[in-house]
Amino acid sequence: MTPGPLTLPDGTQATSRRVEIGGLALHVLEAGPADGPPVVLLHGFPEFWFGWRHQIGPLARAGYRVIAPDGRGYNLSDKPKGLDAYRLVCLTRDVVALADALGVGRFGLVGHDWGGIVAWSVAARHPDRVERLAILNAPHPDTTWRVIRQDPIQLLRSYYVALFQLPGLPERMLAADTYAALARALTGSSRPGTFGADDLARYREAWGQPGALTAMLAWYRALVRRPAGRVGRITMPALILWGRRDSALGSTFASESLALCDQGRIRWLDEATHWVQHEEAERVNAALVAFLGGSD
Repeated sequence: MTPGPLTLPDGTQATSRRVEIGGLALHVLEAGPADGPPVVLLHGFPEFWFGWRHQIGPLARAGYRVIAPDGRGYNLSDKPKGLDAYRLVCLTRDVVALADALGVGRFGLVGHDWGGIVAWSVAARHPDRVERLAILNAPHPDTTWRVIRQDPIQLLRSYYVALFQLPGLPERMLAADTYAALARALTGSSRPGTFGADDLARYREAWGQPGALTAMLAWYRALVRRPAGRVGRITMPALILWGRRDSALGSTFASESLALCDQGRIRWLDEATHWVQHEEAERVNAALVAFLGGSD
């Protein structure tokens, strides 16, 4: 993808560009009115901005200025070397620095999976910048190791985190047969038909960017080898949207995360898996528009 205007699958007009944030450039997709209330969408593993393709248009049409970056290391964003560059504190700082670079003060923040972990951290550490926080199937960082230690089933579900710590082998496994394992990670853990052939082609293009796989895995490696320390409580209004059929993250994470919110609530999506924004796009979009606007 070259920077400039583009049209999303639903016809939404958007702009792709790279934004410098202090020695690092993040690729960002923007849509909606420039003077609209800003909302930042943070994707998870193994996605990129395209993981929000069902949300960008509806939020833009609702009047929001939508900002959907590729996280550092992903797709067209820069890929710094070394695990220290992927510590949670660095990922957190990126979001605030991106807002600063775009002239944004306070903003709504939405995160899924790893993007949700970063969103929790941004909201806790920079409460002056986050107006409202919406989380989709992502645990608050302060709950992660406690839940894994106390729940043997969750420990088994989290086996891939240990696998990703091995040097080199995960990259080879994930890249084999044109990223077949990563494609299966999407299609095998979601409802049938959630990710089509065209979608997977877009993902494969992103995974194939030079250095992307190692950088994506560095998020997991830094989480284990460069612990973040306590993140803290969430003081602003928070909405947790959670697909109960998530095969990787049990519902205990949602309940434990809610306990760290001063003004939080959970909306359960009983038939959704981990990929809730894809499978239940209309419900998720309606919930986000209402919540970010303060009417729900």
